[in-house]
Amino acid sequence: MRAAAFTSIGGPEVMRVMEFPDPQAGPGQVRVRVKTAGVQHYDCAIRSGWTPSYGVAVNLPQIPGNEFAGIVDQVGDGVTGFSVGNPVLGFTTLNGYAEYVVVSADQIVSKPDTMSWEEAGGLTGNGQGAYIALKAIGVKPGDTILINGAAGSLGAFAVQLAKELGAKAVIGTASESNHEFLRSLGAIPVTYEEGLAERVRALAPNGVDAVFDTAGGEGIRAAVELVRDKNRICTFFAYDLIEELGLRVVRGERSAAQLAELVDLHSKGRLHIQIRQIYMLDQAEDAHRAIETRHGRGKIVLRIN
Repeated sequence: MRAAAFTSIGGPEVMRVMEFPDPQAGPGQVRVRVKTAGVQHYDCAIRSGWTPSYGVAVNLPQIPGNEFAGIVDQVGDGVTGFSVGNPVLGFTTLNGYAEYVVVSADQIVSKPDTMSWEEAGGLTGNGQGAYIALKAIGVKPGDTILINGAAGSLGAFAVQLAKELGAKAVIGTASESNHEFLRSLGAIPVTYEEGLAERVRALAPNGVDAVFDTAGGEGIRAAVELVRDKNRICTFFAYDLIEELGLRVVRGERSAAQLAELVDLHSKGRLHIQIRQIYMLDQAEDAHRAIETRHGRGKIVLRIN
C-alpha cells in the first residue's frame, strides 16, 4: 500500500509517500480502505519528535494520522456489526495517512450518507478532543465560556458543542477575518491581542465560568485572570505553561460511543464541519505546512483513495 510517512524527525519536508506491506485484520479487527484522513497538530508534533507520555511508540519509518474514513474491506474473526463494504469513520493513534488501516472494531462507527467523505475523515480527532475538553471543564447550562482559537477546527467544534451542552454565552478569540464565521456558529467574537482579559470582561460583566484554550499566547494567560477555579481551564496547546500557571493536564479516551454522538449531532444538522482545504496523499508535506501556520478556518483533510 501507499502511505505518507517520515523516515527521520524534522519539519514538514521529511514527509514522503512510501510503499508499505498491506496490513491484515486480526481477531476483533477490521481493515478499512481509507478514502480520507484528517490532519491534526498532533500528527505534526509526532513528526517533529514529540513523544506522548502515554506510551505511543514511534518506529521509523512512521505513518502519522489518527482519524480516517473509508470502506471496510476485511473483517477479522469475532467482529459483529460490520461487514465488508460498510462505509465507516474512526480513530487510531498512528498510521492514518495510508491506503489501508487496521483498527479494533470498537474504533469505528457507521458513516451516514448525509456526511461527505471529507467531513467524515475530519470529524473524530478534533470532534472528540473538543468533547473531552468541555466535559473536563464541566460546561453546563447557563455557563459563559471562553474558547481561545475558536475559528480553527478544534475551536469550531468546541463552540458548537458548548452550545449543545447548554452554555449561555460562548466567547471566541479569532482574527477579525474570522469573526463573521464565529457569529455563524453562535459565538461572540473577540480579537486575540494584548488586553484580551479586559475585552472579555466587557463582553461578560458577570464573569467567565470556564476556558478552553487551543491557541496559547494571550488567551491562556487571560484565562487565569478570568476564571476563579483553575480546574475549569483546559489547554490543548500551551503545555509548556501548565506548571507555571498552576493548571492541570486534561486527558481523555476517545470512544466509538462519543463518536456516534457527534455523528448523530451532524445528522440532525446541529454540528457542522468546516473543511478548510483538501490535499492529496502526495501533498502531505504541504498539508503539514499549512496546518502549522495556525491560520485559516476549519479542517485540513487528505484524500487517499
